[in-house]
Amino acid sequence: MVVTMANLLSSPSPDINVSQPAMDYTATSRDINCTIENGFLQIGLPIFYIIICVIGLLGNLLALWVFFFNQRKPTSISIYMKHLAMADLLLLLCLPFRIAYHIGQYKWMVKCYFCKIIGTFFYVNMYSSILFLGLISLDRYLKITKPLRKFRIHSVKWSSGISKAVWLVTVLFMLPFFVLSSLKSNETKCFHYKNQSVLVGAMNLAAVMFIFILSLLFLVSYAKIAVKLYNISKGKKKQEIRKVSTRAIIKTFIVLAIYIVCFMPYHIVRVPYVLSQIQIISSCQSKQSLHIANELVLCLSALNSCLDPVIYFFLSNSFRRTIIYTIKGRFNKTFPKTSGARNSFKSITDI
Repeated sequence: MVVTMANLLSSPSPDINVSQPAMDYTATSRDINCTIENGFLQIGLPIFYIIICVIGLLGNLLALWVFFFNQRKPTSISIYMKHLAMADLLLLLCLPFRIAYHIGQYKWMVKCYFCKIIGTFFYVNMYSSILFLGLISLDRYLKITKPLRKFRIHSVKWSSGISKAVWLVTVLFMLPFFVLSSLKSNETKCFHYKNQSVLVGAMNLAAVMFIFILSLLFLVSYAKIAVKLYNISKGKKKQEIRKVSTRAIIKTFIVLAIYIVCFMPYHIVRVPYVLSQIQIISSCQSKQSLHIANELVLCLSALNSCLDPVIYFFLSNSFRRTIIYTIKGRFNKTFPKTSGARNSFKSITDI
C-alpha cells in the first residue's frame, strides 16, 4: 500500500503537461534549422536584372536628355515624367549590387552596411516611382474629366514643388526602416529573407495598405475617365472614332496597365511575406515559397523602369519625336512643328 501510494505521488497529474517545454524546444529548433534557399533564382535573377538594367538605362537616359535639354515648353505632366525618369534611373543603379549578391560577391557589402543602404535606396526610388505615376494619373484625370477648369496642380511651379515634396516624404518615410534594420549587425547575407520585429512588420503592412488605397483610387479615377471618353464618343461617327480611339485608349490607360503589372503583384505577395517574417506564418515550406515569390515580384517591380519610357512615348510629344527621328537617323535635325486640325476626342487625351 505504501509503495502504491508512493508510485501515485511520484506520477505526474494528467492535467499537467510536462512534455510542453520539450515541444516548445523542438518548435524553436525547427525554426532555427529552417534555411531559406534561393534555388533557381541564383541564376535566373542576375540575367533578368542585367536585361532590365541595360534596357532601362538606355530608355531613361534618353528620356532625361529630352526632358532637360530638348523640351520646348515644360508642362505639369512633363515635370512628373522627368522626376519619374530620375527615380527609375536611380533605382536601376541599385541593380548591379543585387546582381553581385546573386553571383556570390556580397560579403564586402555586408561588412560595411552597404546592403541596407542599397536596399533602402531601392525602395525610396520604387515608391517615388509609384507616387509619380499617381501624379501623372491625377493630372490626366483632371484634364480629361474637367477640361474647362484650370487647377493649380497643372502649373509648372506647383508640379515642381509637389515633385520635390514627393522625394522628401519618401525619404522620411523610409528612414525608420533603415534605422530599425540597421540595429542588427549579425547578418551574413544581402537582400535575403530575414525575420523582422512586430514593429517593422506593422510598418511594412501599413505601407502595403497605403498602396492598396492608392490602387483603389487609381481604379475609380480610370473608371470615371472611361465613362467620360465613352460619353464623348457617342456623338461621333464610327469612322472618326476608329481613327483616334485606339491611340486615345492607349494614351489614357497605359499608366494604369503598367502600374497593375509591375506593382500590384509585389504588394499582394508582400502581405503573407511580412506575416511570415513576424512568425504569424511559421511553416518553413511556406517561408521558402514566399521568399521565391517575393524575389520574382520584386524583379517585376524593377521592370517598371523599362516600361516607363513607353509612357513617355505616348504622353510626351518631344520624347516621341526623338524616338522616331532617332530611328530614321535624323537625331540632330530640327523637329518639325505639328500642324493640322485636331478633333475634340483626340485633343482631350493629349497633354
